Amino acid sequence: MSDASENLANNKALVRRFWEAFSRSDFDTVMDLLADDVSWWVAGSTGISGTYDKAGLKELFTNVAGGTKTGVRVTPTVMTAEEDRVAMEALSEAETLDGKIYKNDYHFQHVIKDGKLAVVREYMDPEHVREVFGV
Repeated sequence: MSDASENLANNKALVRRFWEAFSRSDFDTVMDLLADDVSWWVAGSTGISGTYDKAGLKELFTNVAGGTKTGVRVTPTVMTAEEDRVAMEALSEAETLDGKIYKNDYHFQHVIKDGKLAVVREYMDPEHVREVFGV
């Protein structure tokens, strides 16, 4: 395997590890996989849309998972890696504390720097977020 191919495989493995930890609500591991200066942008005009730093992400992830019975499971369906980026399509599932079912389609653009997620752009159906989570 060439160095470039190995780097792409490592980047995809990092993204998989991140989403596996996120799906277990293992936010210590999630935070360890983020760069200290991470920038995470969430699409839409919901109460959780906008740009987050690392501290803001920990609060966001904890609050969202805390509003569900077992956290939010994010299952990658397609992953494509090029240079320092990993594009990922995914499905999410969760049940809120009041029994609402959350299922959303996502696209994430991850940028990796020094073995950490440095920039993430998150696209989903924001109306479904608003309907289920009320934000």
